Amino acid sequence: MTQTPPVVNQRKKRGIPEGTWLKCPGCKANVIRKEAEKLLNVCPECDFHMYVSGKQRIEQVLDSGTFEEWDTDVLPVDPLEFADSRPYAQRLEAEQKKTGLSDAAITGTGMIRARRVAVGITDSQFIMGSMGSVVGERLTRLVERATEQNLPLIIISGSGGGARMHEGILSLMQMAKVSAALARYDRMGGLFISVLTNPTMGGVAASFASLGDVVFAEPKALIGFAGPRTIKATIRIELPDEFQTSEFLLKHGFIDRIVSRSKLKQEIARTIDYCGK
Repeated sequence: MTQTPPVVNQRKKRGIPEGTWLKCPGCKANVIRKEAEKLLNVCPECDFHMYVSGKQRIEQVLDSGTFEEWDTDVLPVDPLEFADSRPYAQRLEAEQKKTGLSDAAITGTGMIRARRVAVGITDSQFIMGSMGSVVGERLTRLVERATEQNLPLIIISGSGGGARMHEGILSLMQMAKVSAALARYDRMGGLFISVLTNPTMGGVAASFASLGDVVFAEPKALIGFAGPRTIKATIRIELPDEFQTSEFLLKHGFIDRIVSRSKLKQEIARTIDYCGK
């Protein structure tokens, strides 16, 4: 007589849900995404400050529900009918769909611990946060409104692309245009706090991002004009340790303070109070 083998209750193994872990760009460790998000997207292992979007930065820095966006009707066009691997117009459309932004800069007004400020943010996810005509125009109008309304000005830079080659000289002139507006703002006694994040490079670093009355930077941010690999290949010498990082620039007097993301809001508020604005 054949015996029926006992039924074994085999459970399916439960896999780890997708997106539970992320790899830190700094130390390369796998960290739990929720832990990093609790720390405002900062690695719990090495304190590397990972990317956050422009909209997330608004939530982190401004008082909840106080942000009023300006100049959303200023939109990019393709004046040169530029094409590289694909036409610039198609690239813009793809970037807008991917990021939910119309261009790389968000500007407006809001409150920081009950202090009214004018605020601008560049987002590296939109064509590397490069400065095209819209970025320059929005930032210039932001500075002009801060001048007219006597508001402290905060610009948080996250731009790895410099001037946007797709717009040629129309892009390059934005460096001078924003800087000229800042000079007028300064003559009127305005307070400009510039916050440098990873990365802040190219024409952005060479213009408005470096012109703050007070310049903060996030830890371990890459800051400079040309990247370290380009510089090393050009001058053919070994570069110093931590070259073009926040820590290196603080040692050499280029920035005023390194401020972790969790303390940025209170440091900005404290600076506004200290300067009597």
